[in-house]
Amino acid sequence: MDYAEFLISAGRRREPWRPKKQWRKAMNVIRTCHRLARLSLLTTGNVLIKILDDGDDQGAAAAAAPAFTVALDDESFKGLVKDKREDCFRGLGGGAGIAAALASGAECGIRGDDADLAHRKEAFGSNTYPKPRPKRFFRHVLDALSDVFLIVLLVCAVVSLGFGIKQHGLKDGWYDGVSIFLAVFLVAAVSAVSNHSQGKRFDKLARASEDIAITVVRAARRQQVSIFDVVVGDVVVLKIGDVVPADGVFLEGHALQVDESSMTGEPHPVEIDANNNPFLASGVKVVDGYGQIVVTAVGMDTAWGEMMSSFTRENTDPTPLQERLEGLTSSIGKIGIAVAVLVFAVLTTRHFTGSTKDEQGKPLFDKSNLTFNTVFSGLVRIFQQAVTIIVVAIPEGLPLAVTLTLAFSMKRMVKENALVRRLSACETMGSVTTICTDKTGTLTLNQMKVTEFWVGTDKVQSAAAVHGAIVSLLCQGAGLNTTGSVYKPDNVSPPEITGSPTEKALLSWAVEKLGMDTDALKKKCKVVHVEAFNSDKKRSGVMIRDAATGAVTAHWKGAAEMVLANCSMYVGEDGATHELGVEQSRNLEKVINVMAAASLRCIAFAYKHVDSGEQSKIDDEGLTLLAFVGLKDPCRPEVKGAIGACTKAGVAVKMVTGDNVLTARAIAKECGIITDNDPPRSVIEGHEFRAMSPEQQLSIVDDIRVMARSLPLDKLVLVQRLKQKGHVVAVTGDGTNDAPALKEADVGLSMGVQGTEVAKESSDIVILNDNFDTVVTATRWGRSVYNNIQKFIQFQLTVNVAALVINFVSAVTTGKMPLTTVQLLWVNLIMDTMGALALATDTPTNGLMQRPPIGRTAPLISNAMWRNLLAQAAYQVAVLLSIQYRGRDVFGTGEKSNGTMIFNAFVLCQVFNEFNAREIERRNVFSGVLRNRMFLGIIAVTVALQVVMVEVLTRFAGTERLGWVQWVACLAIAAVSWPIGWAVKYIPVPDRPFHEIVMSINGSTLFIFSR
Repeated sequence: MDYAEFLISAGRRREPWRPKKQWRKAMNVIRTCHRLARLSLLTTGNVLIKILDDGDDQGAAAAAAPAFTVALDDESFKGLVKDKREDCFRGLGGGAGIAAALASGAECGIRGDDADLAHRKEAFGSNTYPKPRPKRFFRHVLDALSDVFLIVLLVCAVVSLGFGIKQHGLKDGWYDGVSIFLAVFLVAAVSAVSNHSQGKRFDKLARASEDIAITVVRAARRQQVSIFDVVVGDVVVLKIGDVVPADGVFLEGHALQVDESSMTGEPHPVEIDANNNPFLASGVKVVDGYGQIVVTAVGMDTAWGEMMSSFTRENTDPTPLQERLEGLTSSIGKIGIAVAVLVFAVLTTRHFTGSTKDEQGKPLFDKSNLTFNTVFSGLVRIFQQAVTIIVVAIPEGLPLAVTLTLAFSMKRMVKENALVRRLSACETMGSVTTICTDKTGTLTLNQMKVTEFWVGTDKVQSAAAVHGAIVSLLCQGAGLNTTGSVYKPDNVSPPEITGSPTEKALLSWAVEKLGMDTDALKKKCKVVHVEAFNSDKKRSGVMIRDAATGAVTAHWKGAAEMVLANCSMYVGEDGATHELGVEQSRNLEKVINVMAAASLRCIAFAYKHVDSGEQSKIDDEGLTLLAFVGLKDPCRPEVKGAIGACTKAGVAVKMVTGDNVLTARAIAKECGIITDNDPPRSVIEGHEFRAMSPEQQLSIVDDIRVMARSLPLDKLVLVQRLKQKGHVVAVTGDGTNDAPALKEADVGLSMGVQGTEVAKESSDIVILNDNFDTVVTATRWGRSVYNNIQKFIQFQLTVNVAALVINFVSAVTTGKMPLTTVQLLWVNLIMDTMGALALATDTPTNGLMQRPPIGRTAPLISNAMWRNLLAQAAYQVAVLLSIQYRGRDVFGTGEKSNGTMIFNAFVLCQVFNEFNAREIERRNVFSGVLRNRMFLGIIAVTVALQVVMVEVLTRFAGTERLGWVQWVACLAIAAVSWPIGWAVKYIPVPDRPFHEIVMSINGSTLFIFSR
């Protein structure tokens, strides 16, 4: 009888059977046994407890994985990495002991079923951290009401309410004051709703950018999971460029180095190994080597989680376009304030001299009945109107329009596989003049397959014709010198192969054509040392020891000409080794060139028997060439059309690749980047570019179309030279070494599928499908952002100019403003929020990609915009002032009805002019309007609310109901803006900004007079 049975039977002998008490005892026994098992496990360090689950259907390996039984209150692992408790690490048996204690292991990982994951999350929490609460809706309302001019209007409303009640009683005296209150709060509420919704949208997109795919081992197979789904006990596979997703300890790997600057501020790489430094903190980046770690803490139990939970997500940094708009807003606001001061002075003078009269023709100010109340109320009313002019004049809608169009564009770009990480990138993409793109996966499908196999100078048709020793060495070179993996669930199902596209292609070829058995290979050979692949070396190496003989062999794999340069021998199909002389090297180079000219990526395998002694570096001299393989990666079918669209749009495309120059040239020609008529220096190799002086590089940088055999540094220098020539540069990149070029570029575009996390963090936009066509789509949306802002500026300035001129002229000539405070606030609402919603959400048109890029310093208001807005403003001023002076005679209306007609015609003019604003240059303003539901919805809502303002809320708006003749007249006046907008676009305007023309004329005049 064992200990557990003894305890239970002892309890049963002492007292009668009580179910509840027996269950409690059983739980205590289970807990005690668990603690005893843990104690023996942690002291010996080599006990493996396997608990089988009969219901498991994930294969033998998964079934054999131990069940997770760590107690819910166990604190052994949470502070292990954060506090770097090395004594605890050793006491737990190192990485393997910790993995075993967490029911995990390097080969099998955790079980990974739903119950196992739920149990682990319950015990240790999830890999998330609480976010600072976003700004609430009422905070947005308060922000909108914090505008100084709206506060002044609220004060005026309070004063107006008090004087109104005092003069006319509560029943009739509250309308004016309350109407202003309601109008102000309506403006603030609409603005707050818009800002709140955009804030939520930005927050959602920010969360999406944080959702990183992590490679873990679960149930003996590698799989990708979200970073938020990583749990304690997970075995995480790390390679160059990855970000460590949670705190963990080193399990196994080779030459693993990490950048801990995000945690410690120290930029120097730190070596990770099982003996000296086994701890990896969440958030650090892998800069070299590869390895596996077992996760010991997640979420708020990590230092990174504690730090990130205190960060606010709100981005207060203005984008470049927002900064330029703030300057424009300030200038317009100053003009509005100047007009308001003049209006206040004129109205005050006319009021107190008795020149301002009411509807009966009597002076509003009675000098014979002079009291404080009459003087003060008159001043408040005039001041209120002057402040309202400022509120209308200041285009608060411009920042809102930018926010709206950026949020709208970001949302739509995500649907089209472009995730924007930095807002400014949306705008900058519209100005891009040059795109430096990678080849693999961006211009090609990233679906690599081995199509040619050469041993020496002989093309192999079947692996059966190759000597067995060569096949064995090739299996070692492909199966052990790799960061990929092969998992075979059973003898029937095809193997599951993971890794980069190149690694997957080579492993698939080795399994299918060479008959490679990875499990047997790993048992037969032990990996001693690894040199991981990177963009500088363009090759990777591994040193292995045969388990039976102890012989040590170095294997190298990489770019064919790079590996060939280090070879002194080669083998033939029969397995015989031959001296690699000049003639043989030339013949082998021809083999490489033949494959490269056929758009194949040529990979070479080489090996060398080395001494069995300890070596810190893998020998790469005097190698023996084993074989060449050619990998085919077809061009994406849509790439040629996308590059053609870039050419029409004035955007130059340059391909920067690490491939052989012949391969690069063939792919570039297939994609349409180069033609037979291009100059010879349009294709250049990286070493040629590096050998040039900066002046020489500047002289040819515009002509370069293809850079082959390039290093990451070459891409960085290319970007710098292009920027020096005045180009706005976008760069694509996927590797860790691409990070400097991505940061240097005006817009960095990382690859979402093959890109490392370091590259993604250095970029502004993540291309989720690694497709060049998506880069072109991002360019189109960037131009759309700028175009939408220009459309809104044209619309808003038209309203500003018309409102300021009408109110100023009317105040000077009649002593009264034709629009009341509430009416002006309603116009402000239409102009700012509603106009921004209508015009800032237009989708890109094909016409945007048929014009040159927008320059960095291009004026926000183009000459065409000045032409359009001045024509519309002049028409509105002329017709509305005509109604002001002659409307009563023409339409036979009273003073209040005439004022209502001015208000109604003015608002309807803006509604019709919103259609004109949709196109700055094109005459057909209705193209695509039915596809923009937001625009049509805003127009419908605006018209409906205007009818309510005129016909229903007469007392609130200070209006009077209009007859159908007057409505028709208002609609006819507004509709004339369409033919005016169409006709005025026939007037040519120079491309050069007006201020530059004026300055050049002034300069010429001064030069003539100086002579």
